[in-house]
Amino acid sequence: MVYIDENISELDLAAALAEVSAQRREQALKFRYESGRRLSLAVYLLLKKALREEYDIMDNPIFGYQAGGKPFLIDYPDIHFSFSHSGHVALCAVSNQPVGADVEVPRQVSPSLIRFTMNDQEQAQIEASPNPTMQFFHFWTRKEALLKLTGEGIRNDMKMVLCETDGCHFETIQTGDYIYSIVNHRKM
Repeated sequence: MVYIDENISELDLAAALAEVSAQRREQALKFRYESGRRLSLAVYLLLKKALREEYDIMDNPIFGYQAGGKPFLIDYPDIHFSFSHSGHVALCAVSNQPVGADVEVPRQVSPSLIRFTMNDQEQAQIEASPNPTMQFFHFWTRKEALLKLTGEGIRNDMKMVLCETDGCHFETIQTGDYIYSIVNHRKM
C-alpha cells in the first residue's frame, strides 16, 4: 500500500514530535530547517498509519539498519517499507515483501545532471519527450526506488541502474504536482 501526505506545511510540528518514538524525534530534530523536520515526521506518521490500518499495529515503530543503511522494523522484520519525500509531499510504501519508493516534485534539471545520471537510450527518450522534465523524473524515481529496494542507495553509476531490473515490477504514477515510483520483486 502507498500512503501519501500532500500537505506537509499543515503538519502540527509539536503534536507530531509528541506522537513519534524517541528514536524518530531525535532524528527529526537533527534537521536544521523546519521543513526537513516536517518531512521526517510526516513519513514516520504515514508508516504508523499504514501499520495501524494494514496490520493493526499501534506501537511506535523502532528501526534497525542494514549494512547499507536501509531501515527495517525491529519488531516486525517481515513488514517492509520505503520512505520518500520531496517538496510538499511525503510518501510511505508498505508491503509484505521488499519494496522501494521515490517521490519527486519536478523541477528544472541541468543538462549535465541528465548526462551524468541517464544512459544514452534514456537521454534520447528525454530529448524526444513532449515533457522532458517529467520524462527525466519518470526515470529518476524508478532508479531511486530500485536502489532503495536493494538497499544500495544513490551510487556513482546511475546510468546503468535500470539495466538491472530482472524480476522487478514497477509502478509509476504522475499527478499534476509530483511523480512517484514503487518497485518490488515480482511474485513467482
